Amino acid sequence: GAGPMTQKERQERSKREILRAAQEEFGASSYENVSMEGICTRHGISKGMMYHYYANKDQLFLRCVEEVFNGLGSFLREECAGLVEKSGRECLKQYLLARERYFQKYPKEKNIFENALFHPPKQLREQIQQLRRPLREYNSWLLQQVVSKLPLRPGITEAQARLYVEGIEYLFWELLRQYRPGMEFDLHQVSLAGEELLDMILFGVARQDAAK
Repeated sequence: GAGPMTQKERQERSKREILRAAQEEFGASSYENVSMEGICTRHGISKGMMYHYYANKDQLFLRCVEEVFNGLGSFLREECAGLVEKSGRECLKQYLLARERYFQKYPKEKNIFENALFHPPKQLREQIQQLRRPLREYNSWLLQQVVSKLPLRPGITEAQARLYVEGIEYLFWELLRQYRPGMEFDLHQVSLAGEELLDMILFGVARQDAAK
């Protein structure tokens, strides 16, 4: 069987243990309300061990944020692998749903993600943007594929359409919650409501000749 752990294995295990504890805490609270001491106390981690691996709370938070960005990125790559063959509209819907599926599956990660993007500690803004770059690049690439399949309105460029769709991505779930208040998360329900909303987002609500 397995022999005694090597020092390297022990260190890896300790680091993982601390990271898991930090994910629990940051996943349930805001950045401000988490402290290194609190993590140690609640998860039975010695302060000596904590500070041996992580110099401060910022370092620990960034590590958690990186995990979420990487996790979401891998999940989207897997879920969206076959999408590029589908129509632009279908592709966009599946992409938006995939992201929500990830956060339904991992609610703690959702909290960390939203805190990092929408309430980042001032001193970490730059670093968070750096960590997010691979995810943004993948998103941009995927949305480029989506937009290149949409028959665009005369006068709208692909670049404009992509920026619009990128903006929508962050608003979509808020819009959906307001569009269908109290909707239980059920993929079928969400999918139907999402279809309706997506149609309005993509095609507008007013007839162009009537909107003058």
